[in-house]
Amino acid sequence: MTRRYLIPLAVATVLTAGLAAPAAAEGDREWTADLSTVNADDNGVTTHDGTVRLDRAAPTPASARAALRTGFLQLDPRTFDAPVNAVAAAVKSDVPAGAEVAVDVRGALGDEQWTEWVEARPDAPAVLPTSVTTVQVRLALTAEKASPEVSRVDLRAFTSVAASDVGAQAAGLSYRIYATREGLVGGTTANGHVIVSRDHFVALPSRRGLSAKGTGTYSVRVCAANGRCEWAPVWDVGPWNTKDDYWNPSATREMWKNLPQGKPEAQAAYQDGYNGGKDQFGRTVANPAGIDLADGTFWDGLKLTDNAWVTVTYQWTGSGPAGFVRTAGDPLNVRSGATSTAAQVGLAANYAQVRVECQVTGQSVTGSQGTSNIWFRIAAGKFIARAYVSGVSGATAC
Repeated sequence: MTRRYLIPLAVATVLTAGLAAPAAAEGDREWTADLSTVNADDNGVTTHDGTVRLDRAAPTPASARAALRTGFLQLDPRTFDAPVNAVAAAVKSDVPAGAEVAVDVRGALGDEQWTEWVEARPDAPAVLPTSVTTVQVRLALTAEKASPEVSRVDLRAFTSVAASDVGAQAAGLSYRIYATREGLVGGTTANGHVIVSRDHFVALPSRRGLSAKGTGTYSVRVCAANGRCEWAPVWDVGPWNTKDDYWNPSATREMWKNLPQGKPEAQAAYQDGYNGGKDQFGRTVANPAGIDLADGTFWDGLKLTDNAWVTVTYQWTGSGPAGFVRTAGDPLNVRSGATSTAAQVGLAANYAQVRVECQVTGQSVTGSQGTSNIWFRIAAGKFIARAYVSGVSGATAC
């Protein structure tokens, strides 16, 4: 077993020599992560005497179809008395060949919304797209065979002079992407969800937009050529790749930085012979897929009968009022008007985040959030009942 210390050189000069630490700024904070507890937000990891280990039974992301066991330990959020926009990490770990340990960081934006996960790399801190007062750290452990272990994580939050160029847009980033049906009922997704028949979620080929099981912090709106759309949480990693956040600009994209923003590596490999026509695992790419759809999303939400090009909007990259669908489990009907008798034009999966364009008065409905005659317009000609949506504030009249 190879011992590796993943130490970002920008953490502090006491951790390494020869490079200067970032200048101290108001709001700098240092702490050591508590690695002693695994809870419902975590999966595929165990902890003993403060050491986190990838479980031998950790899932392999179903969509990626690669024998790469994956586990996450999501630490409690940490709040500071002054804004920060960067976090550096020093990790003490045992990492065998074929394994990896990474530290992901995100910032709280309020109203249950967060920035995308950004990795704190050995040679650079995680720089968030905006300054925040609350951050959260997640350990990501992967392995083909022997499991990595993490015994200590030292963290430092500070204000960096560098800034990410990933900013929220009102409507969110949107691209035309080839979608495939994931299927794999009975399999386990990267966040630990066991896939059921007619399930409703999607997979993207990067963990940067991966939601914890039973949450929809990172969700997408997927629209087909037939005009139907589904809002669904991102619960798996794939297809093909696991480090291809193609929706991000080259400056922050994890791999394949010379590809155009919005073009998945699998698409470039399939259409253009990019990377010799292979994915990150060296497999010959058989289709240009940049998103996988669970069966319910594929068949019921979009009414697809075969793999197809769709328009995907990455909800967390947008701004403005947003909320989360809350049902007993079934997806929420999306209607063409503010009444339950209007035509069904799509679905919004339980837990999914929805961006609200405006609100109208319509039929009174009783749901998980009480009784209301308010309906939210979440896209042109598409409405959902407020009675099933939590967290929306600031929505204006249509």
